[in-house]
Amino acid sequence: MPPSRPAPVQWRAVQEIEGDVAGGPVTPARMRAVLGTFTTGVVVVTAVGDRPFGFTCQSFASLSLEPPLISFSPARTSTTWPHIRDVGRFAINVLAHDQSELSERFAASGIDRFAGVDWTPGPYGAPILAGVSAWIACELVAEHDGGDHTIVVGAVRALERDPDRHPLIFYRGHYAPSEHWRAWPVIGR
Repeated sequence: MPPSRPAPVQWRAVQEIEGDVAGGPVTPARMRAVLGTFTTGVVVVTAVGDRPFGFTCQSFASLSLEPPLISFSPARTSTTWPHIRDVGRFAINVLAHDQSELSERFAASGIDRFAGVDWTPGPYGAPILAGVSAWIACELVAEHDGGDHTIVVGAVRALERDPDRHPLIFYRGHYAPSEHWRAWPVIGR
């Protein structure tokens, strides 16, 4: 006899969620404070259309090994994501521990994010930023509604890493200090 499966989760609209008595209401500020305790890496998503495009993203994850898929979630207010979507192919640049300035640059609005930034075209032309700890070349597979974000699924077509470059870490609204990497052993060479 196969094991019984749990009952499906019944989802409620966000407007219906009021929070529990002990925790109080679920507000954007509270979500940011609580979920900021989850450590993330930082990536820059890039593509080339009539010019190079890119933006910083923390909502990135490996989605599937078979088939190889990744996901990330740009804000619905992003003016860069529509350009990358139109190209249909993009690169995920996993920033290294000493690249917080690149993270800030690609998060800024109203500037040429690529001015003075070293990069080379990846397998599908999307910019691979110099010095990243890893890169992943992808094709757009799907987009899904994610509230104030879009959930993007990409099919991995090529990827590489530099085992000597540790990733940039983001925790509770701050980057992890790079001097900690000198004390930590290199794992998984």
